[in-house]
Amino acid sequence: MISRRRLLIAAPLLLAGCDQAPVFRNTDITGKKIGGELALNDCYGRPRKLADFLGKVAILFFGYTSCPDICPTALAKFATLMQQADMNAGRIQVIFVSLDPERDSPERLCEYVPWFHPSFLGLTGDVGKIAEITRNFRVTSIKKEVPGSMGYVLDHSAGAYVFGPDGRLRLYLAENASIEDISADLRLLLAGQ
Repeated sequence: MISRRRLLIAAPLLLAGCDQAPVFRNTDITGKKIGGELALNDCYGRPRKLADFLGKVAILFFGYTSCPDICPTALAKFATLMQQADMNAGRIQVIFVSLDPERDSPERLCEYVPWFHPSFLGLTGDVGKIAEITRNFRVTSIKKEVPGSMGYVLDHSAGAYVFGPDGRLRLYLAENASIEDISADLRLLLAGQ
């Protein structure tokens, strides 16, 4: 039988573990001063904000539809996540923010983004609004002239941001984050961690 004194000593130690933050596999940026509101339009011209996705885990990725490698690779990875049998895909929203509003018309976004997964959403805005949002999210995007019909490419940040169902910014996913690690973290967030 446990003595009363031992129980009084052990109780705080046992309870201390109850308030521990979840251990994420990707970079935990909970509470960091990054981001802000989006206030962009989807490809149908509807205004969208991050608050529209409360109750879901939102993955925010910045890119452009003419991107030759980084963007299609990232979107394909997120599509693979959505197809996992044990993942609650209805509670995950992938949001693709265009860094190239000059070429990424709403029509182009409507064709390109859902090609990876029908639930994926493309957002755009004017050049000034995109510049403000990329600054707030610390996303780099540098226009680089190239020969040929493309005219230019954008060297840009390749990571993604993850918001929890409560709308708080929680994680940064590096470009090389594995599907297994992202899945594990999304499960934690969907479970209310």
